[in-house]
Amino acid sequence: MPAARDLDPGASPAHFFGAEVRRAREAAGRTLADLGGLVPCDASTVSRIESGLLSPTERFAAACDEAFPQMGGWFTRFYNNSRKWDGPYPRWFADWVDAEARATVLRTWEPLLVPGLLQTPEYARALFRAWQTTGDEDEVEQLVMARIDRQRIFGRANPPSFWAVIDEGVLRRCIGGAKVMQDQLAHLAEMSERPLIKVHVIPAEVGAHIGLLGAFAIAGFADDAPGIAYFESPDEGETTTDSATVAKIILTFDTLRSETLPRGASRDLIMKVAEEYGRDLA
Repeated sequence: MPAARDLDPGASPAHFFGAEVRRAREAAGRTLADLGGLVPCDASTVSRIESGLLSPTERFAAACDEAFPQMGGWFTRFYNNSRKWDGPYPRWFADWVDAEARATVLRTWEPLLVPGLLQTPEYARALFRAWQTTGDEDEVEQLVMARIDRQRIFGRANPPSFWAVIDEGVLRRCIGGAKVMQDQLAHLAEMSERPLIKVHVIPAEVGAHIGLLGAFAIAGFADDAPGIAYFESPDEGETTTDSATVAKIILTFDTLRSETLPRGASRDLIMKVAEEYGRDLA
């Protein structure tokens, strides 16, 4: 855990936010673990945020307002209003995160990886370490926090209906080792039992199909707002509200879904592969 260090609150929004968190926490006599328990996150993550090494998530800011009501909601206001804030997501991804949070129905296709909204922290951490080039563990932890924070949409009062179609290869691509995969697939199967979460697997014997062109996701809204589609490109993702493009991607999703195993059979396959990873650990 990083040792407490002097900060320059004017250096960046992250440093200013972190300095205020530390000041409020120490004045209230709370420990790092006390504050982490409200997020939830571990004490080392709170320490990194206080040190300006990690940018907070919206949930972290809200937890600070809960912990320090005497601040009058300052932490959330600062998080939302800072014009220099880069936030926990790349700028090109921010529009999609906003759409995800407002959607009443989400559809996603993944040919390579477990969808981000269904990933465990350990699976996400293994991915970010593989993609990262600087060796900066603080950056990795910030990305993991942001990814897990997105999953809060399933805990809100009216969660979205979520349809995930994945290729069988996703289950068999070993990310982070057998233990990480066993836990990830068990989590995937557990989430698929929720009434509003449907996970369908395209079995390997299908062979070539239209989804091999790349991953995408679609957000739909109850207020007749235009749907939003997100799809990946080599360097960064893109979002679009073009009605013709969104309609084409929805048709592609429906075509892929027609190739899948039924919901129960998909869950059985997920658990079968999880058990295979368990045998590798024996």
